[in-house]
Amino acid sequence: MTAFPLAVDLDGTLILTDTLHESAVRALRSHPLQTLQIPLWLAQGKACLKQQLAVLTEFDASALPYNHSLIAWLKEQRANGRQLILCTASDQLIAHAIARHLGMFDDVMASDGTHNLSARNKAAALTQRFGHKGFDYVGNSSDDLHVWSAARQAIVVNATAQVLQQAQQCSVIEKEFSPQQSTAGALTSVLRMHQWLKNLLLFMAPLAAHQLPGADLSTMLLLAFFSFSLCASAVYIANDLFDLDSDRHHPRKQHRPFASGRVSVAKGVFLFVLLLINAFLFALPVGPAFVGWLGFYFLLTCAYSWGLKRVVLIDCLVLAMLYTVRIIAGAAAAGISLSFWLLAFSVFLFLSLAFVKRYAELKIQAEVGRDHAHGRGYWTSDAPLVQSLGITSGYASVVVLALYLNSDAVVKLYQLPVFMWSAVPVMLFWISWMWMKAHRGEMHDDPLLFAVRDKASLLAGAAFALVLLIATRGVSW
Repeated sequence: MTAFPLAVDLDGTLILTDTLHESAVRALRSHPLQTLQIPLWLAQGKACLKQQLAVLTEFDASALPYNHSLIAWLKEQRANGRQLILCTASDQLIAHAIARHLGMFDDVMASDGTHNLSARNKAAALTQRFGHKGFDYVGNSSDDLHVWSAARQAIVVNATAQVLQQAQQCSVIEKEFSPQQSTAGALTSVLRMHQWLKNLLLFMAPLAAHQLPGADLSTMLLLAFFSFSLCASAVYIANDLFDLDSDRHHPRKQHRPFASGRVSVAKGVFLFVLLLINAFLFALPVGPAFVGWLGFYFLLTCAYSWGLKRVVLIDCLVLAMLYTVRIIAGAAAAGISLSFWLLAFSVFLFLSLAFVKRYAELKIQAEVGRDHAHGRGYWTSDAPLVQSLGITSGYASVVVLALYLNSDAVVKLYQLPVFMWSAVPVMLFWISWMWMKAHRGEMHDDPLLFAVRDKASLLAGAAFALVLLIATRGVSW
């Protein structure tokens, strides 16, 4: 029996993502001003839009999240003599790059800037080439129903129950590949709710000033906390979308929901908008000063995602500032003046943690044999210098703490100001411990996330809190 040609869809089928959506995100990241032309390109047709975005953005076919179980089956079919055709609505530049990378397709049919090879157009093109019922087709979505109706048999991949039922009504199902996107758990991962712990920094200024919040102030601080948390989740989503290529080249980050294709780019954009709107709705009752700092935090993160993360040293300074802004915003929400000592201590401490983060990433890249961090401005050979800068910054924060303990403010705030000096060796230990773990290659990508899981860090935090409590309330003998 003659083997029928096998036409294979791309987006959501051969790869677990959508090339058009990814191209739009890459264009927004790399050429934000040119993306203003998207409505003009779309007015000339969807095929024109796909072509312009494909030309505008860089594309790495090797880093895409491929459907490996489907690819293994396709290779078996080709070994048995079947002709494989990559037939996609994606632009031909992208389609040919993927075909070259995989090296298993006999031909490519794709959109060419004029004709959008989707749904009915794809069905007509395949029918014209192979005849009605003269080919089998691999697809995943409702757009593929037109093609399956013209095909001899259907291979259904990553389809919803509704699409599968409709495919059964219009064609004979040869094979089915179950959906690989587990969006329920992945969406929780996208929000990174564990990162909300960082927003407890909003409470630091009132606590450092020994102002126990009443009911009204507690409400304002809680609103501020949830506002920053929602904004932070939106920012993480935007950062992950902009960092798709870098994450896919990272040994651990390649498993993130967007990089792995478990959550679509379209869902990410929708969540970003929804979270950001709600963040500012929560912020409005807190007051204009807090809204201003929240807006500054958001704009600074946008600048970081768009380009500052790729600038050596500036990236770490911005990360330190993003932590410090939380403390400043907390002071604004509480309506109190921010202490110079707290501000100086925070800047140096968080700069050290930012360098820890970058140093840990460089260690990972060096271990897998790479000479630079993808999407960053650092070479792996910079690791010793980054380590020196980070340790120096961490110890500088301890010096600021020691100078603060010798100020008049300590005498006014603490009943046992001398006992506060016990906090100095605790901080020295913790900073040294963090850098020791980073040097050994045992540091997580996020130092604060590592700290809340690390027993030694938790003990150091408990010791620091105990010192503050005793120094504040004194000891009754």
